[in-house]
Amino acid sequence: MYSKQILTLDEVKAVVAAAEAEAKRNGWAVTIAVVDDGGHLLSLQRLDNAAPISASIAAAKARTAALARRETKFHEDMINNGRFAFVTAPDVEGLLEGGVPILHEGACLGAVGVSGVKASEDAQVAKAGIAALGL
Repeated sequence: MYSKQILTLDEVKAVVAAAEAEAKRNGWAVTIAVVDDGGHLLSLQRLDNAAPISASIAAAKARTAALARRETKFHEDMINNGRFAFVTAPDVEGLLEGGVPILHEGACLGAVGVSGVKASEDAQVAKAGIAALGL
């Protein structure tokens, strides 16, 4: 039988707090989503003045990063480089940079998705959140 590590509520809160601090430090109005390894929402926080649509996009980015076990930038780059058929892949959406998996010892514990600013800035916020785990 396999056993696996999972994110605790305290760890999820630490990720969100660190991501929020990064966003606020830069003056960015974003939404931060954290999901488990199956893409199920654990936390969603929309900062003041973040666009309402960013809540849906952040959650979709996080879900895709968790299910694919890779950054959503990989998918965006693949599509932008001509692999247009990938947009028809089942159960994936949020194929934009800003979704980052939480990987530890070869396993995916979940993912963080951020939406609201430039794609690279969304990813920066997500990675700042993950860094709080010290993995």
